[in-house]
Amino acid sequence: MAGAGGAALGRAALLVLLYYGFSIGIVFYNKWLMKSFPFPLLATLLHLLLIFGLSALARALARCRSGRPRAALSWADCLRWAAPAALSTSLDIGLSNWSFLYVTVSLYTMTKSSAILFILLFSLLFKLEEVRVALLLVVLLIAGGLFMFTYKSTQFNAQGFMLVLCASFLGGIRWTLTQILMQKADLGLQNPIDIMFHLQPLMFLGLFPLFAVFEGLPLSISEKLFHFHEAGMLFSLVGKLFLGGILAFGLGFSEFLLVSRTSSLTLSIAGIFKEICILFLATHLLGDRLSLLNWLGFAVCLSGISLHVILKAMNSKGEKALKLHKEASSDPDLELLLRHTEHAVCDVPLAAGEGEGRAAHLPGRSSD
Repeated sequence: MAGAGGAALGRAALLVLLYYGFSIGIVFYNKWLMKSFPFPLLATLLHLLLIFGLSALARALARCRSGRPRAALSWADCLRWAAPAALSTSLDIGLSNWSFLYVTVSLYTMTKSSAILFILLFSLLFKLEEVRVALLLVVLLIAGGLFMFTYKSTQFNAQGFMLVLCASFLGGIRWTLTQILMQKADLGLQNPIDIMFHLQPLMFLGLFPLFAVFEGLPLSISEKLFHFHEAGMLFSLVGKLFLGGILAFGLGFSEFLLVSRTSSLTLSIAGIFKEICILFLATHLLGDRLSLLNWLGFAVCLSGISLHVILKAMNSKGEKALKLHKEASSDPDLELLLRHTEHAVCDVPLAAGEGEGRAAHLPGRSSD
């Protein structure tokens, strides 16, 4: 029994490390890419094409292995259900990548964490959450921490900050719409691979007009794409862009593996420590400068995020217990059995984590 528990713990640790590699890697990759290729919207469009190709390949392999057809949406369902989520997702990712032209990794990480504020806002509007004092405390902690982090920051850039803040706002819409999309059982999009396959073309179409307006003319006269003096420069650029697509696809896939083999709570907790790792690496590898007030603001924000994770875990356990109670109450024979044995088991504690339910997780969270 102990051996099985140790193996499960080791497998979970390996999955967390895999998730960390892709999630942290793509943040630093985007910052590194923007130094040599200052066309974030074009890079995002090319990444979307590559993710679409990889997800199509993954669906084909899964279909060959299982022998069952994959989920396929009609055009009507795509336009009605998938298009709003795709548009908000493409703008979220595009503006996030765009901000790396102006902001440091630490400012990006901190500001992007505020997406929870907008997720909660839209969850309340769509009645996915109920107004509670604890949620208001979460909002105050995250907003207060963000203010402390950006107040008199030595490396603050207003334009980049607004881009990340707009991306966070769109992220709130994105995850709310994606949650609704995944919860519609008749669409059959519970698997993130199927979601990525259906969303990427719509995301490409949604982001392309923004690219044409802001990067079309500068790109047409830039030697970064059309006027290479050496073939090696072209192959180097293609390799850099291909690497980004691999990281983006790997991030979504590693999130799915982590949640499916552990729980969404594990991913949420891992995400908190991931933010700490990114800030530590940004200060030591990229030279980001943070004052004591900045660090204190980061700690306050993380406390709000941690409180949010704890509340979600408690709600998940409560919903699981309520569901089991309803199922027991609906079966007279089972209810009689429970009444007969309740005194015999009332003093036996549950095993650690026994009541924890696995919530459906949304793929591609912050990073990109």
